[in-house]
Amino acid sequence: MDRHHLVPRTFKGRAQFPIHKICHRKIHSVFTERELFKTYHTWEALQAHDEIRTFIDWVARKPPEFYTSTATSNAKKRR
Repeated sequence: MDRHHLVPRTFKGRAQFPIHKICHRKIHSVFTERELFKTYHTWEALQAHDEIRTFIDWVARKPPEFYTSTATSNAKKRR
């Protein structure tokens, strides 16, 4: 388990929430800190994003101890 700040610490976020390590890595591979701060600072907003929703559906079929490295999203690389 990791701890995720819905509002990034860079932007003075304080509240932390437990999240599976692979899910935490995926969130940070898709979004910049600024995107997390401006748009994706709620669980609902994160889950509504197509790439995150697809990932959640995929990882939900894996055993709890499943882990693999997470590549940075091509969309994030182009920013």
